[in-house]
Amino acid sequence: MRIGVFVGASTADLMSLDELIGRIKQAEEDGFDSFWVPHISARGYDALTVLALAGAQTSRIELGVGVVPTYPRHPVAMAQQALTTAAATSERFLLGLGPSHRPGIEGSFGLAYDRPALHVREYLSVLRPLMEEGRVQFSGEFYNVNAELDVLDRPKCPVLISALAPQMLRLAGERADGTITWMAGPRTIREHITPRISQSADASGRDAPRVCVGLPTTVCDDEAVGRRQAAEAYERYGQLVNYRRVLDIEGVEGPSEVAVIGNEDSLRLQLEAFAAGGATDFMANIFAGEGDSESGPRTYAALKALVGKV
Repeated sequence: MRIGVFVGASTADLMSLDELIGRIKQAEEDGFDSFWVPHISARGYDALTVLALAGAQTSRIELGVGVVPTYPRHPVAMAQQALTTAAATSERFLLGLGPSHRPGIEGSFGLAYDRPALHVREYLSVLRPLMEEGRVQFSGEFYNVNAELDVLDRPKCPVLISALAPQMLRLAGERADGTITWMAGPRTIREHITPRISQSADASGRDAPRVCVGLPTTVCDDEAVGRRQAAEAYERYGQLVNYRRVLDIEGVEGPSEVAVIGNEDSLRLQLEAFAAGGATDFMANIFAGEGDSESGPRTYAALKALVGKV
């Protein structure tokens, strides 16, 4: 299982552009397989621009965005920017897409959060032919597109979607290269995510999909303290319907219960459980409690020691 670093899930992750690119360069030097940033319109930089800049200053590490909301960004514009980022990163870019959540799409953008699974299906029906073949003709309920996109070199760019519910997981297996999860625990990955997306990909004659698991992560000696810190930083995610569903599948009350928390031995065991359940990638959002200057570096070091060993 590949191990990567995921920055941007909480306000504690806010940093300057130079600092963020520095973190990506350091992660490559330290041997991590990937580095991920979200695309959150309410805060932060444009994720694809950040990764394109980082791509020019790195040579090996995969660079992923998890995820770009589909409703506000037309798939033709997305295809153009994704191909540019893939070229700038020498085909190390992973494009994560998803419908996001009703409160953000309707409250922030004033757009209708209408039939998200169908919206993403049509989005991929426009995006993928443009990226892979340079042209598309598509007529649907959300999009009517007749467009071409010429680039001299057409770089490869895996497309992952934020599939958590059965319909989205089926779509991910049929049309995408995998899924990016957030707040999905080991039971959910093993019994819900992996079987559905794998069966769909197999039935569609596609390669085995990537299952990229993102979770808050900290290494500490007192697990109870760590879970209290996680509750303070991440409990708001449990109020979003899409994450609430997977938390219910896991049988837990809130995000702090699926966070990866414990000492170095516990970290290894938890990551091994995800790998055994079908996860191909683990994306660690490292967190620490207020005033805790030790657990962040300790967690980073423990994850670094596990790269290539889980």
